[in-house]
Amino acid sequence: MNETIFNDFNIKEVYSIFTLNTEKNKTMRRIHRPHWAILLKYEGETIYKNKGKTYISNAENAIILPKGSTYEWQCTKPGRYYTIEFDCDATSEEVFSFPINSHEKILQLYKDGETKKNTNKIIYKLELLKTAYSILLYLFKEKHPSYAALTKRQKIEPAVDFLINNYTQTIKNDDLAKLTGLSTIYFRKIFTECFGISPIKYLHKLRIKKAKEILKSDYESIADIAESLGYPDVYDFSRTFKKHIGISPTQYAKL
Repeated sequence: MNETIFNDFNIKEVYSIFTLNTEKNKTMRRIHRPHWAILLKYEGETIYKNKGKTYISNAENAIILPKGSTYEWQCTKPGRYYTIEFDCDATSEEVFSFPINSHEKILQLYKDGETKKNTNKIIYKLELLKTAYSILLYLFKEKHPSYAALTKRQKIEPAVDFLINNYTQTIKNDDLAKLTGLSTIYFRKIFTECFGISPIKYLHKLRIKKAKEILKSDYESIADIAESLGYPDVYDFSRTFKKHIGISPTQYAKL
């Protein structure tokens, strides 16, 4: 599946967003589709056939039907589906399938877009464009977790930068969370997902890394190192160092 077509994807206008029911065994052939559609079959199942390939449309698999594509579909299990249809200069003969872990969030995006029909006409058009892009973004995040991880990393970047530049200070999770605009609980959750350790453990990791550098150079005393790195006393520093490295600072300096 060639997804490069989405690199410069520019949605010009959203025509409609609606939900319909499909009866079992209903079939249809579509030739050179006139516009794009993103379809979520949140009840039942429909099979699409395009260019020798078969695609399943259900609550676990969203389907993108491009402008210019030709395909056949058959409803194998009756149920409702949502679709958003729009115009874009790009065309493709290939149908796209996007697996999703949970359809609830994307279904809510469809519902929110549909409920804004009674707003100001100009605002509604903008809301529909926002909905279409939000659905696309959701699908790509689901299919490419590494991209989702990147967006999470971007959210906590201000806190990471602060830690790297101020690791000798006394720093709390609340202080870091404020820098990102996130709640402390959500910030700590995202940080741990991105780095595999908590923010405070990451802070100690930065300190121990610097301590190893200092211990291999000329230094006054272990106590001075502890103070310069922000530890309350030499015992706390030595205990933390040994926990991370396996030996005491003095032993490491002799290696």
